[in-house]
Amino acid sequence: MPAFSPDASSAWVAGADGYRDGWAVVLHRPATDTTRCRTVDGVDALFALPEAPAVLGIDMVVGLPDQAAPGGRRCDRAARQLLGRPRSASVFSPPAYGALSAQTYDEAVRRNRASGPDAPGLSKQTFHLFPKMRALATHMTAALQDRVREVHPELAFYALRGGTPMAESKHTATGRNARAALLAAHGFPNVDAACGQARGALGADDLLDAHAACWTARRIYADTAERCPPCATRAPRNDRGLRMEIWR
Repeated sequence: MPAFSPDASSAWVAGADGYRDGWAVVLHRPATDTTRCRTVDGVDALFALPEAPAVLGIDMVVGLPDQAAPGGRRCDRAARQLLGRPRSASVFSPPAYGALSAQTYDEAVRRNRASGPDAPGLSKQTFHLFPKMRALATHMTAALQDRVREVHPELAFYALRGGTPMAESKHTATGRNARAALLAAHGFPNVDAACGQARGALGADDLLDAHAACWTARRIYADTAERCPPCATRAPRNDRGLRMEIWR
C-alpha cells in the first residue's frame, strides 16, 4: 500500500474511472491548483501512484454487499432517489461479494441469487466489471477506506449543479460540454484539453468522470463532501468491515 502524504502543503488528491484497458486518473494538488492526467493499467498501479494521494476517489464499488438485494445497497437506492430519472440508471446494483469468484456469467448469476433470500440475478454489463471489482476487493481494507472512497460521477455533477441532476447524457456532445463547463468553473480549467486527448478505448466521458471523481476527492480532503447514506447516519458495513457508501 502507498505511503499517503500527510503534508497539507504538498498533498495530492485523485479521482479514477475505469475503462476497458485500465483506469483514467486525474490528480490535483489543492495547495497549488496543479492538475495532472494519466492512465494506469491496473489496481496495483492505481494504488502505487507516485503522488501518494491523500484521498483517492474511485468510480467503482468499494463496499460490496454480502447478500445481493433488489435495488442494491442502501446507498445505491439513496443515490438513485437524488438523481431521479433518467440519471438514476447510471447507478447499478452491485453483486454480492461471493459472486466475484465466478468465471462465467451463468455462474455469477447463480452465485448472486444464492447469496440471499431475495437476491436477484445480475446484468452482463455488471459481470464485465468483475475483473476490476475483484482486483479492487483484493486490495481493500477497512483502514484503507479512510483514504480510498467510492464515488459516483453523476452524484458529483449533481452536487456541482447545486443539487440538480444533469439534464443530458454524458454520451451526447451537449451532455459532455455541460459537464466540462461545470468542471472548468470549479477548479479544472483544462478539462477540455484533457478530454481532447482521448484515444481508442479511452473516451472523453471516461476523462470527464475521472475529473468528477477527483473533484469529490478534493471535497473529501477538505471535509466538505456529502454522502449516501447521509453523513449524520452510520453507513452499514459488510463482513469485511468495509463501509457501504457513495460520496459526492
